[in-house]
Amino acid sequence: MTTPRPLLSEDKRSPAVAEAAARFHRDIIDQVRAAVEKDPVVVVGMAQNPFVKRARQALEQAGIQFTYLEYGSYFGMWKQRLAIKMWSGWPTFPQVYVRGVLVGGFDDTRKALEDGSLKKLLGG
Repeated sequence: MTTPRPLLSEDKRSPAVAEAAARFHRDIIDQVRAAVEKDPVVVVGMAQNPFVKRARQALEQAGIQFTYLEYGSYFGMWKQRLAIKMWSGWPTFPQVYVRGVLVGGFDDTRKALEDGSLKKLLGG
């Protein structure tokens, strides 16, 4: 396993920064978090992104049902998507979650489908 990416420690953030980060599109984070906690497979994406479309198609072809959450396109909702990236720690879309675990993007999802690890995470 690789070493985690360093993050700025909480004691190095002013209270105002910590509060602003906690409030930054909190409604969107709450939506994503609720879906990830409730649904077995969740794809978080955006319109016009070919990798989001490919991930969804790969899951559909594998017969895996999923919840899809879409937040804008290249031309809108970039701040909401930034909030999701800050929450997950994953820099791109799609973000594919299986039983609450972030599997990654399209390439990671495809690999997990091919090697069987995605179905293993699903419990079957």
